[in-house]
This record gives sequence, C-alpha cells and structure tokens, in this order.
Amino acid sequence: MRGRVVYLRNPKRREVSAACGWLFSGIQTMKAGERAGAHRHAASALRFIMEGTGAYTIVEGHKMSLGAKDFVLTPNGTWHEHGIEEDGSTCLWQDGLDIPLTNALEANFYEVHPEDYQASNLPLDDSPATYGSPALMPELDKWDQPYSPLLKFRWDQTYEALQNYAKVTDGSPYDGVIMRYINPKTGADPMLTMGANMQLLRPSEHTKAHRHTGNIIYQVAKGEGYSVINGKRFDWKEKDIFCVPPWMWHEHCNTQSGEDACLFSFHDLPTMRKLGFYAEQALEDNGGHQVVNG
Repeated sequence: MRGRVVYLRNPKRREVSAACGWLFSGIQTMKAGERAGAHRHAASALRFIMEGTGAYTIVEGHKMSLGAKDFVLTPNGTWHEHGIEEDGSTCLWQDGLDIPLTNALEANFYEVHPEDYQASNLPLDDSPATYGSPALMPELDKWDQPYSPLLKFRWDQTYEALQNYAKVTDGSPYDGVIMRYINPKTGADPMLTMGANMQLLRPSEHTKAHRHTGNIIYQVAKGEGYSVINGKRFDWKEKDIFCVPPWMWHEHCNTQSGEDACLFSFHDLPTMRKLGFYAEQALEDNGGHQVVNG
C-alpha cells in the first residue's frame, strides 16, 4: 500500500512532472490503519501535513507522530515509510520532492526495502525529543549525516517562534516575519538540495514586491489573503497551494484585519546558492507594489 497521490501538474513542465521548475508537488491521502512499505530513492522529499490524526513517518528507524501543519523530512537515500494508526482518521498532506532535478542529473534510483518494513527499537519521536529544543544540542551528540538530525518540525513550536520573533522585529519588507527551517547542528538548510520556510503576515500586512532566482511552492498554513505574481492576483485561504517561478515579481497580502496569516514554503534555493546562481531584485516603482493586470 503506497497511499493515493495526485501530482500538481504544470502544463509547461508536464514532460518532467514538475509543479514549478525542477520541483515536484503532490497531494497524498491515507485512511486509518493503512501503511505504506519502506523504500528509498535518490530524490529528497518532505511532507507538510494538511489535516487528519494518527499519521506517522519512519525515517531510518526514527518513528515520528505527525499532526496538522507539522513538517517532516525524508532526506535523499534514507529508508522511509509512513502510515496512519488504527485509531486515526483519514489524513492529507503535501509531498514535495526534487525528483525532476534528480532525474535531469541522471542520478535517481528507487529501491524497495528487502523486509518490506523497517525494524527499529528506537523510542517514538526520539528525533524531535533529542534535537528539537531551541538553542540546545545534546552533549553526547554523534550525528554525522549530511542532513538534519531533527526530522520533524512541530507546528506549535514553529508558530510560537514566529509570534515571539514578531514582537521584536519589523520583519522583511518582502516576506513579513519569515523564518527558515534549519539543521540545528549546522544552521544550514535541513537537506542538501531543498529548503523550507514559514512566514507570518500580520493583520492587514501587505508586503512589497521582489523577485529572485529559484522556485518556490507555497502552502497556506493559516489565514486568508492574496499574492500578486507578475501582475496577476491569486486569492488564497488555508490549505491552498500556489507557486512562484524564477524571476517573477511577487508580493503577499493578509486580507484579515484581526488575524495573522502564515505561509509554508519549500524551494530549491539551497541548490541555487551552492551553484552561485542566486540573485534577487526589489521592485522600486509604484511604491514597491505591482500593477495588478488580472
């Protein structure tokens, strides 16, 4: 059982099965009691939970319980599997992978676990319990992998961090109060080729426009609003997904006057930066805002 997946097909990227640039996005659902077999592949993957209870992922023997708006990693080459506990409910999440990039480099592979499922005696949620405390690292740490030892990022901790940061910063003029998911051991992105962010837009906040290289896929974690992308307005609400291709002007607006809005995003900026391709430009005309044409 592998779950049910529909991928978000960009008609201009159909030949490489990409939603934006070299990034794949799909929506997966599983029912209570269902379990997908363990497998691994060269492509890096991530998962952002949209709804449901009882979901879990096992990565290299580390089992993690997952709730709505949690963010979990399945780094390239790692054995991983997922499922829903018997007492859970139907769950829905977004899968993000760099399959198109890995295929373009002719580096991809796919392998099914020889035992179908992983065997492990590690405690439940040992990864976030060990590495999920802000600004603290275990004295006996021996992690030596090129990806983050923190494999699950909890929504409650993420949202609390955004709220605390919002008290002491004006934020980015282009992204509001934005924070980056990191490898807590190195401070770098949690995986080699893909990164992720969560940003908070204060009530009625309207950011200025900028553009940059790299591809970004957004999922609305909280609230309602709209984004203007290359002159076209896209209204959004919680669970909606939209993307910003390279070098397109974009700005975001929270249309709620009494509530904040939060946008989760994943992207290929780690790859852009490693290759020396990252560039960014702010819009200077019209007070930093685009003229909406559609």
